[in-house]
Amino acid sequence: MSDTPENGAATQEAAAAAPQVSSRVLAQYIRDMSFENILAQKGVTGDAQPEIQVQVNLDARKRKQDNQFEVITKLNVTSKTKESGDPLFLLEVEYAGIFEIKGVPDEQMHPYLLIECPRITFPFLRRVVSDVTRDGGFPPLNLETIDFLALYRSELARRAEAEKAKAN
Repeated sequence: MSDTPENGAATQEAAAAAPQVSSRVLAQYIRDMSFENILAQKGVTGDAQPEIQVQVNLDARKRKQDNQFEVITKLNVTSKTKESGDPLFLLEVEYAGIFEIKGVPDEQMHPYLLIECPRITFPFLRRVVSDVTRDGGFPPLNLETIDFLALYRSELARRAEAEKAKAN
């Protein structure tokens, strides 16, 4: 296929017709956070090998301003001893980002908010978790990268199963 002037013009027209997506992070902040050092409060004897569980929830809402959205990543991190299951620490954090998003079609806004936006703020949330666990008297917890696309798909599947069960 040759690049004729007609093909080039058609490509430029198609690009001009497609909406330009722009996304800006206006703010990031900790909405809510709680850290409990249960090990220091109750004391655990012996060499405690930790077992860590991380639960992730996402929430997004439209703000009053045009094209602005608040996206919240909620983490619930629990650490228990492998041997006895005694709790070592509990960290609950809600980390939010305010985004200005333009050009995303309405039918694609929900996945954009729950996949792309948390992907942008996650490195900052990871740093908060690392600092809080270190400052709380434990080795810094470096979270693995979260696959927000897989998380989104599993939530859609869970909702579809719940709807199916509700219909039956």
